[in-house]
Amino acid sequence: MPALSQNVRLEPSIAGVGDYVALLKPRVMSLVVFTALVGLVIAPGHIHPVIGFTALLCIAIGAGAAGALNMGYEADIDAVMKRTADRPIPQGRITPGEALGFGGLLAAFSVVTMGLMVNVVAGALLAFTIFFYAVVYTMWLKRWTPQNIVIGGAAGAFPPMIGWAAATGSIGLEPILLFLVIFFWTPPHFWALALLRSDDYARAGIPMLPVVAGERETRRQILVYSLVLAPVGALPWLFGYAALLYGAAALAGGALMIALSVRLFTAAKKRAIEHAAKQLFAFSILYLFLLFAVLLVEQGMDLPRLSW
Repeated sequence: MPALSQNVRLEPSIAGVGDYVALLKPRVMSLVVFTALVGLVIAPGHIHPVIGFTALLCIAIGAGAAGALNMGYEADIDAVMKRTADRPIPQGRITPGEALGFGGLLAAFSVVTMGLMVNVVAGALLAFTIFFYAVVYTMWLKRWTPQNIVIGGAAGAFPPMIGWAAATGSIGLEPILLFLVIFFWTPPHFWALALLRSDDYARAGIPMLPVVAGERETRRQILVYSLVLAPVGALPWLFGYAALLYGAAALAGGALMIALSVRLFTAAKKRAIEHAAKQLFAFSILYLFLLFAVLLVEQGMDLPRLSW
């Protein structure tokens, strides 16, 4: 593990319940659970409500476990970044070892429970997702390559597949399309934030794209990924898995993502760039939520779908 900053106190834990909740990254967890719920609901067949609830609970706990393992390993980074300096570990309320132990315990519980109570496929996918985020992304990619968020973004794209697997015991094309939507959404979403926090990442020695390639290249990459995301977002409709309501939302949302990315790319002054990055970041969250929310709405409606 990287050497801890001197700002991190290695004293017995004085943490409260709120500190352990913070380790779980509840805001990230909420998006994970929501996208997993969509995968679970739109899957063919019927799943018993208790089994469905158990699956979502395991996914939530698994996501929290990944967050705790991430914070435990990144204690040195969090201590020197402004946006993370108030987290429980940099503040000395929880030690890195306690966070890693807590995360490991939650990870084991969530995976074993998913495998035994739901099915082995969903349990295996959950285990791989936690491993990918905590080990492949946190311990390797994040400190090694400016493409960390591109490759590592796969971890955040797995929940719909886990939800689908929980309901069916298998993986089909439809959840793979949802995986691709989140996968290509992640770079423009996260790099918009990285543009606003590039000084933080530089201070922590993290090779985030704005730090390594510069602001201009980051804005270009955001535009490129937004251009790819727009048609990818419409794939569930084009393949006949979603109805026209989703298609309209995907096309309109994709067009707005491109428009905001163009605005960010063409901005000339620092203030305009920051404003455009904030707008894109905020809208990207709405975009993803809208697409998955429409899928849920359509599930209870008998709407015509494309047929090739």
